[in-house]
Amino acid sequence: MEQQVKFEQIIKCGCGLDVHQKMVMATVRRSDTDFETREFNTYTRSLKSLREWCKAEGVTHIAMESTGIYWRPVFNILEEDFEIILVNARHIKNVPGHKTDKKDSRWISKLLLSGLLKGSFIPPREIRELRDLVRYKKKIVNQIASEKNRVIKTLEDANVKLSSVFSDVSGASASKMTRDIIDGKEEVEGLMQHIHGKVQAPRTEIRQALEGTLTDHHRFMLRLIKESIDEKERIIEKLDQQIEQASKQYMVEIDLLQTIPGVGQESAVRIISEIGVDMSRFPNEHHLSSWAGMSPGNNESAGKKKVPE
Repeated sequence: MEQQVKFEQIIKCGCGLDVHQKMVMATVRRSDTDFETREFNTYTRSLKSLREWCKAEGVTHIAMESTGIYWRPVFNILEEDFEIILVNARHIKNVPGHKTDKKDSRWISKLLLSGLLKGSFIPPREIRELRDLVRYKKKIVNQIASEKNRVIKTLEDANVKLSSVFSDVSGASASKMTRDIIDGKEEVEGLMQHIHGKVQAPRTEIRQALEGTLTDHHRFMLRLIKESIDEKERIIEKLDQQIEQASKQYMVEIDLLQTIPGVGQESAVRIISEIGVDMSRFPNEHHLSSWAGMSPGNNESAGKKKVPE
């Protein structure tokens, strides 16, 4: 039998969901004795049936427990009709023994009706879509950086030692030399013409660094990597256009964020894509900094503060 634990009820009718990759267990509850549990699969038709069942039963609040990304399609289908709380699995104590998904959904619904669940922050759909764009752009930028490092490693393999004579191989002079080498322009004096301004290494040493032993394999790899970089840069152009379109409605907030020293437009868009513009979701600035992982831990016991090892 399910362990009976008495809590004060503050929600009239709620639903607890335990979400998995292929299955959702749902318990609609009105009281300790008035509840019903059903199982749904995670295909769209079945999730719409879950939505209609909850609406027919008069559900106002839904709490779901999930790990990974399985909660997202469920949330997308239900968010317009119900107030949804996404609960971290670690914050729920299940009924001792007999751990089953059905028991989980019943326990979640019981805690939901009592107002004992603390939901994770989920921004509105427009912010989530902007966040997807911004995060994907960051991933592509990192991939371009990796490809540029691969160019340098390939040149090093050919004993073209740009990293030995330039402190920044992504600077203007070194970048132009690299592009020429990829395009097959390997003549040292021609490459030397790209040096402008002050450089740390003597020009004689730079000439020696450019005298490599490029093979057909090196040239092939360099051309391939350059094609990869060019393709990723085209993707970034498309992402920038979409990000600009998606962030137009937040221009007031973007301008305000840029009044912070060190925050430019791109950083402002990134901040909004993560926390949204509705600050009522955070009781105060301390909650926001804690959610962002910027608050130091308070490891204190018996009046003594412990220093992390």
